[in-house]
Amino acid sequence: MAEISIRELLQKMTEQGASDLHIAVGTPPVLRIHGLLEPMNEYPKLTPEDSQEIIYSVMNEEQISSFETERELDMSFGIEGMSRFRLNVYRDRGSVVAAFRSIPFEIRSCEELGLPKVVADFAYRPQGLVLICGPTGSGKSTTLASVLDKINRERPVHIITIEDPIEYLHQHNVATINQREVNADTKTFAGALKRVLRQDPDVILIGEMRDQETISAAITVAETGHLAFATLHTNDALQTINRIVDVFPASQQDQVRTQLSFVLEGICVQQLIPRADGMGRALGLEVMLPNTAIRSLIREQKLQQIPSMIEIGTGEGMMTMNQSLFRLVKRNVITMDMAFKRSSDPEGLRRLLEKGL
Repeated sequence: MAEISIRELLQKMTEQGASDLHIAVGTPPVLRIHGLLEPMNEYPKLTPEDSQEIIYSVMNEEQISSFETERELDMSFGIEGMSRFRLNVYRDRGSVVAAFRSIPFEIRSCEELGLPKVVADFAYRPQGLVLICGPTGSGKSTTLASVLDKINRERPVHIITIEDPIEYLHQHNVATINQREVNADTKTFAGALKRVLRQDPDVILIGEMRDQETISAAITVAETGHLAFATLHTNDALQTINRIVDVFPASQQDQVRTQLSFVLEGICVQQLIPRADGMGRALGLEVMLPNTAIRSLIREQKLQQIPSMIEIGTGEGMMTMNQSLFRLVKRNVITMDMAFKRSSDPEGLRRLLEKGL
């Protein structure tokens, strides 16, 4: 079989606007376009040898050695004139397989992404913890990059990012920005966060809050007068707060709730939803801005009341995911059927639609 060039595959991926490229055995290369998988049937089904050769062609000796020891690898790389790519390499029944994610060189503005002003305004917070949440592939990294770029262009501050791997590349602008990659520049998120306060930061981006140690360090960073951004794989604001608290032993949970009630500056939960016209995906958003009432509910462990507080907080810029889905249906951006599929509270969405349609 003629050798398949990874550059050619990534070029086609970029030209077709695909978010992901999957290299696996027993299937041709597969693209994810507008959320749906599409095989590249112009190529043959890949053998284990093909798959390994394609994937190893973008890795250096050190990365190959690390992967063969750990059987897992996250990395990123750029191809001039094309795009940056995040790569996760793993094993499937003994074969080397991978997922490539496209990360454009150009960072789009909050306005271009369709983010509401309250999300863009997270860039102006002097301190506290801002969480960008959602499932894998919901655009969390893109939103964070956009808000961070806004800070970089407008505020004379020191930004430090800790990522695994580095995705969007930022250049020094009005701000000074340092980007650190786990494994390449530091061993762990928690290790980097322990020492970050000695590096004179104003703004800190934590790629992902994965464990108790990292979450604890993120809260401490926010408590000490810094602005911290982080991501979590959660589906709504209530689940986000519960996830953070539940990571800690029962004996510490009251203290964590109290800390969180003081440092939390905002939660933005997002998902990308197929558009009704088939032309890409629309952004669904839940936004929680902790006002006095919400902070009190967090401290008093009355978290179940938070969704209704978000619902009535629209005047402050808040919205529930159902309210966002309702607006997208009203504007004919997404279908009603798709809105119900993506709602975690279909009954609540039904009531909204009955009132508004």
